Amino acid sequence: MRLLLAEDEKEMSAALVAILTHSGYEVDAVYDGQAAVDKALSQSYDCMIFDIMMPKKDGVQALKEIREKGNMTPVIMLTAKAEIDDRITGLDAGADDYLTKPFAMGELLARLRSLTRRSTAFTPSKLTVGNVELDVEEQELACCNSIRLANKETKLMKFFMANVGKALSTAQIFDNVWGDEDDVDESIVFIYVSYLREKLEAVQADIEIVGERGQDYVLTLKEAAAEV
Repeated sequence: MRLLLAEDEKEMSAALVAILTHSGYEVDAVYDGQAAVDKALSQSYDCMIFDIMMPKKDGVQALKEIREKGNMTPVIMLTAKAEIDDRITGLDAGADDYLTKPFAMGELLARLRSLTRRSTAFTPSKLTVGNVELDVEEQELACCNSIRLANKETKLMKFFMANVGKALSTAQIFDNVWGDEDDVDESIVFIYVSYLREKLEAVQADIEIVGERGQDYVLTLKEAAAEV
C-alpha cells in the first residue's frame, strides 16, 4: 500500500513515516498543501493523510482541489482542534475520515485498513478513458470494435485507467497486479504492457501507454503524449 502524508510538523511527520513504514506501507511525505496537490495529481496512492493546518494551502483547500480533478483516493484528515466545525468542513470537502490530535497510532492504522478495504470493494465494473471503455466483469476492451482480455490484462488495464495521467512505477504496477504471486518477477510488467499496447491499437484507441521497460508508465491520450 502506498500512502501520501501531508504534515507540516517535521518531527510529527518523521514519526508517522517511521511507524507507517514499519507497518508495511510505502510513504511519500510532503510538508505543505500545494505539494500535497501536486503529488496527489501526479502519483497513485491507496490512501492519503492530510493535516488541516498547513502552509501555502491548508488541508481542506488541498483536498477540494484534488476532488475537483476527479481524484477519489480515500483521505483521512488530521486536526489539532476538536471543534465540530473543523470535522464538518473536512468531511464536506471530501474527506472520508478524520482524527483529532493527539491520536493513538493503532487507531490510525485501523482506519487506514478500513478505508483501503472499502475503496477496493467499490471499484466500478466499467471504466472509460478517452474513447475506450473497459468492462471489468466481461474482461472486454471496447472502442471502434471490441477485444477480449486475459485476467491479468484486465487487472492491469483497470489499474492504468483508474490512474490515468499518473506515473506508475514498474514496482508499483507489479505489486498491484502480481503482488500475491511468488513465481514471477517485475520483468512480466513490460510483457503485459506490450500486450495491452497491441490491443489498444487493435480497437483503434485514442489512448496509449507511454514508458520504457523497467521505468514508469503513464496511460494518456495520444494528443497529450504528442505534446510532451
